[in-house]
Amino acid sequence: MPTAKRKPHLTHRGNLGDQMGEVRKRSGFISEKSCQKTTSLFFCVSLGTFGILGLGFLILIYTYLDYLQFGSSSLVQFAKQDATYERAYYEVPCSDDYKKETKFIDCLPKKCGRVVADNLLTDEESDALLRIGMKGLALGGSSGGASILDLHSGALSKGTEYINIFVMLKRMKEDLFTEEDFILYNNVKNRIHQTIAKEFNIPAKKLFLTKPTFYSRMTTIPAQTIHDEYWHPHVDKETYGSFHYTSLLYLTNYGKDFTGGRFIFVDKAQNMTVEPRKGRVSFFTSGSENLHHVEKVESGTSSRWEETV
Repeated sequence: MPTAKRKPHLTHRGNLGDQMGEVRKRSGFISEKSCQKTTSLFFCVSLGTFGILGLGFLILIYTYLDYLQFGSSSLVQFAKQDATYERAYYEVPCSDDYKKETKFIDCLPKKCGRVVADNLLTDEESDALLRIGMKGLALGGSSGGASILDLHSGALSKGTEYINIFVMLKRMKEDLFTEEDFILYNNVKNRIHQTIAKEFNIPAKKLFLTKPTFYSRMTTIPAQTIHDEYWHPHVDKETYGSFHYTSLLYLTNYGKDFTGGRFIFVDKAQNMTVEPRKGRVSFFTSGSENLHHVEKVESGTSSRWEETV
């Protein structure tokens, strides 16, 4: 059973002195000071959001044998692409994963479950977020089928490695992202943050953005490294202990922009599918109660944004 290597953390500090750094500071997106003040709190909760189905994946421990042992051959649709949900909720018993934690007790889930909401973003916001991600990914891209762009750390897939997009842009003396881009990104991030806090009855001030948070793109290109193998069943919290909640924001449509690529919760009785829809936010508690994987993309490109708190 292969074990995925963690993605290298490439840090772009807020005091680079170039226009990009200043834009990010003014937009309230991130700053050196805020990172230093909240570093210890980043381990409070994990929230995953933004992707382009086909773009999104987490570098996690693969639990394929768990899938073979516990996964059901039966599928039930939790969220269909052609349906709109104000709030779809499915509760599951919390695993024992959270009992091991002794810090940040206020952040721990009081209940565990899966939620889908289709009314948090407008079509215009979803389209704009997709354009932001594609601008950055155009400067890199994995040689395999899964690419990421992390606008917090600057990490960008390039071939079989990662580069820092902000260092690249500084050297190129190019302003790729606008202040409006970061303002929109930050506003949507905060909106999803508030929604998760409300749903799981956690004080919003106790939830802090952690890593990784990134755009992801998945295609049919064959995998070149283990980082490209996004389809293995996994538990987010087993790989990143700081995760408590994971969220995904889909920016493209299943069955229209791509085929395959459905998100699947792996359960003993029956597996549950979430079909990506532009603007759809799917979020869930990150413990082993929510073992999951993504189907291989069969055609087209899937894009999304993932955010962790």
